[in-house]
Amino acid sequence: MIYIGLTGWGDHDSLSMDKVPSRDKLKVYGAHFPTVEVDTSFYAIQPKRNIEKWVAKTPGSFQFIVKAYQGMTGHMRGEIPFESKKEMFAAFRDSLEGFRESGKLAMVLFQFPPWFDCKRENVNYLRWCKAEMGNIPVAIEFRNQSWYRPNLIQQTLEFIRKEGWIHTVCDEPQAGEGSIPLVLEATHPDKTLVRFHGRNIHGWQKPASGANWREVRYLYRYNKQELEEWVEKIRILEKQSKDVYVLFNNNSGGDAADNAKQFIDLLGITYEGLAPKQLGLF
Repeated sequence: MIYIGLTGWGDHDSLSMDKVPSRDKLKVYGAHFPTVEVDTSFYAIQPKRNIEKWVAKTPGSFQFIVKAYQGMTGHMRGEIPFESKKEMFAAFRDSLEGFRESGKLAMVLFQFPPWFDCKRENVNYLRWCKAEMGNIPVAIEFRNQSWYRPNLIQQTLEFIRKEGWIHTVCDEPQAGEGSIPLVLEATHPDKTLVRFHGRNIHGWQKPASGANWREVRYLYRYNKQELEEWVEKIRILEKQSKDVYVLFNNNSGGDAADNAKQFIDLLGITYEGLAPKQLGLF
């Protein structure tokens, strides 16, 4: 199955979100898409009550892709707010209980920073992360080109395949060391993740500082031809993996929802089991 969704559910005005109370935005979102990326988990390990609310507000077949906490991926500057990394991973795993019990956890996404390059120390850390996560499905997304250099790319793919990671295929600007090429290959028989970051090369190269760097980086609207070219790519991945999850992250200008709906139409998908669109929220 192909699951198409967005990163986050609260900031998509084209879904008529502007007048919806925050508590009801996930309900509205679930009437349009069957999956979503949870970004709040990157900034803080979420309390169980939040997960319970999110699970209750979504249809039975809905799937969550949960972003790994920043302390787990090396994004956090300074000391982690835990006694040890092992304790941090245990707290994160425990927070996922509601997702797992409901059958709504698609995977946890480990997105590593641009400075996480291909070297033995980091390869060993990936092994440790995978062991700590146990049987929880985990996807990996690199942001450093060294993992995909011509002399290493096959070793990288074989490593993440052997370790049981889900490969994240990215559509993003080709902007040097801090970006990765499009590598159209699944490493897991059950799941593959695809993330559309847009192709704003100038925004991608902007330093990750200042108040609006994210708004600039993901400011991009895919045109119909660009999405049509991706239809065949998804079909290729669909032959390699049972389920393909596609997330549109290009929402700086509010384009993600429109592009996702356009892509659903191009793929000829009709989702059943979404939330009813008339929710009586007003």
